Amino acid sequence: MERHLRDEYYVVNEGVYRGRRGVPSCVRPSTREEIRRFRFSRLVAPDLSGAGEAGPALSEELLGRLADAMTVQDQAEIDSQPDSVIPAGYTYLGQKIDHDVTMDLTSGSLNSKITVEELLQGRSPALDLDSLYGLGPAHPDSAGFYASDGVRLLMGKNIAGGDMPALDDFDLPRREVPVAGRGTALIPDHRNDENLAVAQIHLAFIRFHNKVVADLAGAGTPSVTLFETARELVVKHYQWMIRHDYLPRIVDPGIVDDVFKYGRRFFETSATQPGDTPTMPVEFSMAAFRFGHSMVRDRYEWNSVFNSDPTAPRHRAQATLQQLFRFSGTGGDRTFDVSLPSDWIADYCRLFDLTTVPGADAAFRRSPAEFNFAKRIDTLVVDFLRRLPPATFGAAAGVSVSDRERNLAFRNLMRANTVGLASGRRAAALLEVEALDDKQILVGSGGADLAGLSEADQRALVANTPLWFYILREAEINGGRLTGVGGRIVAEVFHRAMEGSRHSIVREPSWRPTLGLEPGKFDMPHLLIYAFENRSDLLNRVG
Repeated sequence: MERHLRDEYYVVNEGVYRGRRGVPSCVRPSTREEIRRFRFSRLVAPDLSGAGEAGPALSEELLGRLADAMTVQDQAEIDSQPDSVIPAGYTYLGQKIDHDVTMDLTSGSLNSKITVEELLQGRSPALDLDSLYGLGPAHPDSAGFYASDGVRLLMGKNIAGGDMPALDDFDLPRREVPVAGRGTALIPDHRNDENLAVAQIHLAFIRFHNKVVADLAGAGTPSVTLFETARELVVKHYQWMIRHDYLPRIVDPGIVDDVFKYGRRFFETSATQPGDTPTMPVEFSMAAFRFGHSMVRDRYEWNSVFNSDPTAPRHRAQATLQQLFRFSGTGGDRTFDVSLPSDWIADYCRLFDLTTVPGADAAFRRSPAEFNFAKRIDTLVVDFLRRLPPATFGAAAGVSVSDRERNLAFRNLMRANTVGLASGRRAAALLEVEALDDKQILVGSGGADLAGLSEADQRALVANTPLWFYILREAEINGGRLTGVGGRIVAEVFHRAMEGSRHSIVREPSWRPTLGLEPGKFDMPHLLIYAFENRSDLLNRVG
């Protein structure tokens, strides 16, 4: 499922929502259509009347003004915004996780032999790393992602860049002949190649799988079971990392612990059997899990070449967000070369703090000036996201796209209207959390300044606060971590997605991680160190 391009949403027991300019309409699909659509659901009853519980729905014009208020355009203002305590790599790890949980595994296989069970599983949210494995090496639609042994995943080549030679295995695998003018990646979900940061994280997962395969083969695992054994081990470690590392960084840990210890209170609480495939709440897809857009920075200390230190021998300049989009096959323009220039390989030690792992190489340490933290989760997004590359949302080359349509904040706000998404306070009432008051909604804590809106606009915004904005305001007031409505939705949906996955640490609560330098513990730094063999020359290939 190309979520960024989606303009239709099948909500179970309701129908297919199609929206033009944010005005919702709903039609019932045929049985055949229904089984072939990604399965959304709803936590809060829809409002298709055009009027919310406390006033009329927000107009397109007001949503445009709100989007403008959420976008930081002045560089000095950008530089003055507070950092979070979250390493910047988690911004793009979250993007990859989002692509995994929202991937429609069977979307490209309508003419292939797909069972009903595979359709339901493939079009339901899960954390099986389908965005890494596709339908597996035995399936004709996915065999091209794998090496000739049918077990290892392919990696790509790098062309020479700067003073760096051509290299192998530090880019995604790509078609030798660019498709539609781009070096199309040979991976199941092309969204993992829409910017260089998420592409390099996807590459790390390819290396992780291949290292697990090598270790299992070395330990004598029979070749006939090698792939499935490796996949199960990779998926369970991945889920453990999400549960114990990613989620507590972005959601109030008390909420995460409550959900994983005592279970879900609001979302699909009666689902207990493996065959009960999960659905995806529209409140999660269109609001709660879009918080990551606010974590994106406009530039990064990328490696020893692209950084802000003018005294560095190879220094050029910081890597801009625009460049990270340019060096990708989906969001950028790969017509200049099919492969990534080798001087653009990421220094993972600048994106994740690998020194937290006992036994890690001392060379992984980076100075505060070299390390990247994510922007705080709040109601502000950087200016570049006001001018998205049209290719990231499916605009055809050469077609004129208005500035407003390129504004990510505006697109998020308008898309929510497509399905009549509930307001923030309405969601708070359902989820039994304390609602934000008027001042908290309008003033917040160092985020979007709404003082420039008219009194009428402010009254309308308080009466019907868009759920995405509301959840970001909650996090902003909470010091940059999801809480309340946003925290509860994200934690429960992840718990359900793990529960409904083919391999599940939720259904197998006694499982513990076994890989890496610290058995029993496994987070993203552990994953990177294991995947790159605890070698600084691999984790920081540019040097």
